[in-house]
Amino acid sequence: MLLALGTALAGVGYLMAGVSAGFAMLTVALLIGGLGSSTQHPIAANLVAHAFAGRRSRTALASYNFSGDVGKMALPAATAWLVALMPWRSAAVVLGTLGILGAAAVLLARVQSGGTAREHPAAGVSPSQSAGRGFPLLLSIGIIDSATRMGFLTFLPFLLRIKGADLPMIGAALTLVFAGGAAGKLVCGFLGARLGVVRAVFITEGLTAAGILVLLPLPLAAGLAVLPLIGIALNGTSSVLYGTVPELVAPERRQRAFSIFYTGAIGAGALSPVLYGLASDFAGVPVMMTMIAGVVLVTWPLTWALRPALRRA
Repeated sequence: MLLALGTALAGVGYLMAGVSAGFAMLTVALLIGGLGSSTQHPIAANLVAHAFAGRRSRTALASYNFSGDVGKMALPAATAWLVALMPWRSAAVVLGTLGILGAAAVLLARVQSGGTAREHPAAGVSPSQSAGRGFPLLLSIGIIDSATRMGFLTFLPFLLRIKGADLPMIGAALTLVFAGGAAGKLVCGFLGARLGVVRAVFITEGLTAAGILVLLPLPLAAGLAVLPLIGIALNGTSSVLYGTVPELVAPERRQRAFSIFYTGAIGAGALSPVLYGLASDFAGVPVMMTMIAGVVLVTWPLTWALRPALRRA
């Protein structure tokens, strides 16, 4: 029910944006749309975790994250096509209508399934497990990872501008990062299931830091070539982390744990550009990017400290 209501609320936000009479109403519409669209993260992740057990949960969550990134690429492309055919307000109304229809489809699927599905503990997970054993460490890693990702993506255009990129080139560069990121969420989820959380996080976060440092001195053409690889590592860690939540939290507490995890990660992603922006004002973009590469390596000792909780899971 909440999943349907959240989707409907996102659709209402688009509808309000399409008929907004001024900046204030547009701001309210964006807030409503963001509130509605964010509800699906913890709910859907919890449903996936309950539907799949063990390593299958990790790879299923990776596939779920990958599908979300595909939507993030497809919807802007569809919106650009709509805007070419009609005014942006009409395009927003169309998107809002699609959102409400999607909510109706979710609600219909719930009714046809006979109401609220019962949640059964996943195999291999003890209901007595407590989120207090390793979840705070996992959350801290997720916060740093999200802050790194949003800080890098926010200031990448400024770094490319220094290298001589024009606006179309910057758009193409961001597309390369996002494409690599979508692939990274899928690939690294399977990597985490095969190698384990500790090795996977060490690899992805280490490659993220190395990729940022390698990008700084490269000329524009060579820098564009490494952006998809940076995107794979930059986004890939998130699938490993999301897939670990079910291993550390008892089934009856997972939805709350996913809610806390997503809130912390998204909040860090919103705050980090402000903090890194202040650093950029004082030291410049290259130094600030070096700082981002250093901060992401703080996840290494945190991940190492997570090992005892993973062994007990």
